Amino acid sequence: MSDIILTEAPAHAVPIHPVRKDGLEDWLNAQPAPAAAFARAAGFKAGEGEILLFPSQDGALERVALGLGSSGDPWLFGGAAAELPPGDYRVEGAVDGVTPDEIALFWLLGTYRFTRYKKSERKDPRLVAPEGADLDEVRRLQKSTFLARDLVNTPAEDMGPDALQAEVERVGREFGAGVTTIVGDDLLTENFPMIHAVGRAAAKAKAPRLIDLQWGDESAPKLTLVGKGVCFDTGGLNIKPASSSRLMKKDMGGSANALATARLVMDAGLNVRLRLLIPAVENNIDGGAYRPGDVLTSRKGLTVEVDNTDAEGRLVLGDALALAAEENPDLIIDFATLTGAARVAVGPQLAPYYTDFQDLSDALESAAGEMRDPVWRMPLHKPYFEMLDSPIADMVNSASGGFAGSITAALFLSRFAGEGPWMHFDIYAWNPDARPGRPPGGEAQGPRAVYRMLKARYG
Repeated sequence: MSDIILTEAPAHAVPIHPVRKDGLEDWLNAQPAPAAAFARAAGFKAGEGEILLFPSQDGALERVALGLGSSGDPWLFGGAAAELPPGDYRVEGAVDGVTPDEIALFWLLGTYRFTRYKKSERKDPRLVAPEGADLDEVRRLQKSTFLARDLVNTPAEDMGPDALQAEVERVGREFGAGVTTIVGDDLLTENFPMIHAVGRAAAKAKAPRLIDLQWGDESAPKLTLVGKGVCFDTGGLNIKPASSSRLMKKDMGGSANALATARLVMDAGLNVRLRLLIPAVENNIDGGAYRPGDVLTSRKGLTVEVDNTDAEGRLVLGDALALAAEENPDLIIDFATLTGAARVAVGPQLAPYYTDFQDLSDALESAAGEMRDPVWRMPLHKPYFEMLDSPIADMVNSASGGFAGSITAALFLSRFAGEGPWMHFDIYAWNPDARPGRPPGGEAQGPRAVYRMLKARYG
């Protein structure tokens, strides 16, 4: 996709004029009289994402007006990239409140299409790189976002635990990382009983596994990323209804976002000893499936009574987080499509996160604003631990009663994450509707913000 951004401006590049609503009249008055008359006759109001194509006297495209509304949202350049006809374009002048990197990045993100199964004949419009844009950084962010989108969009038949392992290995080879994997019954030998329990009902080719990528100088600060890799979630014996099953190919969205973040870290060469842990399973159903009422002994030694087999993500993450904490890393961050409760709380556009470390929260909030990658801090409200009480084990995996589902899931994970700095994302990883630069389907939620925070911390 790098050829979509031109490093040299061809003479025929069509100018794009970004216009805010409050500056519309000034802009019109500055245009040649025929162009201003055409815009007024066409009813151009500079609304968000509104595009007006100006023809030349010979019928060619002479210029474009792009409405920025009142917000000036740079994602609107992504909308333009998805709608403009093929050709070469350049943005005319600076845009208040928008950086050159944002224009280039969101233009690129607006060209995304998932074409594995259905080819597209569309030829993308090309943009002359805005002056001052850091194209290496822009392309790094674009590649990682497209990676996350592609992985989430791929159906479970082609993105099972085995295929997810292959993707981690492919990215690892690109940056010289080492990848090891513990598969099937070896999980019991190596003491990952909850990962094994959740995934043991899957077909042999899609056996449960723990994927472990390591990269970087061993003497550098240790950064561990963990991603929920439930490649399809039937709900187990507490089987999901059809309406809830339809999108369960995306239940590995946490692993896709963790891998996208890992790719950013490696591509940028941050000064860390990176470890990426992905417990990859299918939560399937057969005679060997784990059952409601079972008590599992975790890697950490905590016993967990299974209240609901559809609360499987926190089980596999529990074992992976326990392993992560054993090294006492400088920072642990996990990504998971963990609860529907998080969607009820904040909807699909925000990435809710949890941490008890104020410095991490402050750094993330600042980075999220800079990257226009919205996040929302949720409370680790300790009194709700009582909702996880079990009469026969250390805790249950799912609180009954329907209250605070995302919070209690995060509290469950906190029992395994150790005492050091830890941050947990309960993301949706999916765009239900089209928005500028963000087509319906799989999405990266959090990696850009986390990367900017990590770059400031370890750059």
